[in-house]
Amino acid sequence: MFELRDVTVQFGQTVIVEQTTRRFRGNRFTAIVGPNGAGKSTLMKLLTGELSPSSGRVLFNGLDIAKQPARSLAGYRAVLAQSNHLSFPFSVHEVTGLGLQGTSVDRKTRSRLIRNALESVELSGYEGRLYQQLSGGEQQRVQLARVLCQLEASSAPDDEKFLFLDEPISNMDVRHQIKTLQIARQYAREGLGVVAVLHDLNLAARFADEVIVMCLGKCVADAAPKQAFTEDMLERVFEVGFEVSADGEDHIRVSLCDIVDTPHTPSVRP
Repeated sequence: MFELRDVTVQFGQTVIVEQTTRRFRGNRFTAIVGPNGAGKSTLMKLLTGELSPSSGRVLFNGLDIAKQPARSLAGYRAVLAQSNHLSFPFSVHEVTGLGLQGTSVDRKTRSRLIRNALESVELSGYEGRLYQQLSGGEQQRVQLARVLCQLEASSAPDDEKFLFLDEPISNMDVRHQIKTLQIARQYAREGLGVVAVLHDLNLAARFADEVIVMCLGKCVADAAPKQAFTEDMLERVFEVGFEVSADGEDHIRVSLCDIVDTPHTPSVRP
């Protein structure tokens, strides 16, 4: 279990995340949504240990993650960052295999894990291609295959593993956006904790078990999509009008209201 305990992140006089307390458990797919600059990626970096809080504590299984070796944490959590830049000409096979660094898997198992991961993200046959020659969406899928390898090689119990995804579908076409979130949801169903920063509200509503809505560094809603995505809440956070309607028995659909061109008037979110 990952836990934020009264966590604040502040740079100078600017508060990025303010006094946030929240637990993240296995068997749940949690989506973090909100406008640009709301603190979504900062919250993710706190959970993954990439960023230390200005105050408060970030815990994994009751222990401060700042005091846990990165190698130890790697056995429990895999992270797909918002951007991944490689300067050298690695092949798809080599990039995917980076998820297995530091593990004790043998060569045969390594090849099987890489092959299965690339098949999961629909990149079978791409092993020999250079990573830099792929499209942005294909590169993102290779990075997803990398973190899937890391999870599959881990000997930790599934209910103690976590998959962190920071804007994992930003460069993908619609088909592969859906495929990626299906993979994430399946991992959650198998007992893992999945936390993803998403911009598409409908995809968050469709695939996530619970949604955190962030605005100006605060978690202003934290519930199942049906309860979190109210028209009033979304309008106050995103400063545009929304219509929320039922989409079958278990899902909702979020639509923009008619947009009227008007001069921009600065507003202050509540």
